[in-house]
Amino acid sequence: MFIASFPAGAWQTNCYLVGPAPGGECVVVDPGVTAIDTLRRIVRDQGLVPAGVLLTHGHIDHMFSAAAVAEEYGIGCWIHPADRPSLTDPYSIPAARELVARTFGEAPDFTDREPSPLHEVADGDRIELAGLEFEALHAPGHTPGSTMYRLAYPDDDRYDALVLTGDVVFAGSVGRTDLPSGDPTVMAETLRHVVLGLADRTVLLPGHGGQTLVSRERATNPYLQL
Repeated sequence: MFIASFPAGAWQTNCYLVGPAPGGECVVVDPGVTAIDTLRRIVRDQGLVPAGVLLTHGHIDHMFSAAAVAEEYGIGCWIHPADRPSLTDPYSIPAARELVARTFGEAPDFTDREPSPLHEVADGDRIELAGLEFEALHAPGHTPGSTMYRLAYPDDDRYDALVLTGDVVFAGSVGRTDLPSGDPTVMAETLRHVVLGLADRTVLLPGHGGQTLVSRERATNPYLQL
C-alpha cells in the first residue's frame, strides 16, 4: 500500500494519495485549497497516475481543487449527493464567504463548475479505483453528506482496515457541528453507530491532524464516551 499525505491551505487540510504501490495508479482524497501544486509534485516524483477523486464532504477546504484535479488528469470525482451543491457554490452556506475571507484575508476565487464526470455515492457503495476497493460509509453530522471511505489493509497483521474520515473524527476530537451545515444530534448518532462500529484495529486517517486508531479513540477521545 502506498499512502502520501500533505496539509493544504490555511486550514491545513490533509490531502491523501492512496494506491497499491508507488509508480502506479492512485486515488486522490480531498484536494483542498492550494493543494494542486503539491499534488502535482508528488504525482511526478512518485510516478503516480491519478485514477479518481474521492471527497469526504463539500466544505471548501476539502473540495476546492477537485474540479481542477479531475480536469487536469481526466478523471472522475465521487461525493455524497447531500453535499453536491457545494461543488458549484461553496459560499452558499450562510456566512461561509465571511469565514473564508477572515481566514485568507479575502475569499479566494472559485471555479463554479462540477468535476466531470461526477458520481454520487451512497452508504455501502463499493468504489473500485486504482486496483483498490473503497467502501463508502455515510457519516452525517458535520455536513449532511459527510462520508468516510473504508479500505481493507491486508499488508499488516496489526491492522484490519484504513478509514479516511474527513472531518467526522480526529485524534482526540470530532468534527464541528456548530457550523450552518452541522447537526449535533445527527453527529452523535454517527459517532455511536458508525465510528464506534469500526473494528479496534482500524487506522483512522482524518482530514486534519495525525492518524490514530479506533481502539485509541474509543478509550481516550472524550467525544466518543457515548
